[in-house]
Amino acid sequence: MSSRTWVSNVAFKPAPRPAVRRGLLGWLAFDVDGTWHVDGVALRRTRSGRLALSFPSRTDRHGLERALLRPTCDRAPRVIERLVLDELGLEATR
Repeated sequence: MSSRTWVSNVAFKPAPRPAVRRGLLGWLAFDVDGTWHVDGVALRRTRSGRLALSFPSRTDRHGLERALLRPTCDRAPRVIERLVLDELGLEATR
């Protein structure tokens, strides 16, 4: 993933209060590098208090979870997470 990766048009929709108590803060949509629109990404607070993005997936007819978006490298999800949280003015940790 290039160090020039950027996100824009970040939109956040808060989750209902009961879901927030369980760690789901809401859903995000954003553009990556002006070429991909990503929607349905969950913003969660982990048990340790860290903010994390959870990318959408589906379950196939055999019960296997399949990612709708797959990173090209291990670093990619962390880069996107940092850029999105920066756009929201949030830090990953408390």
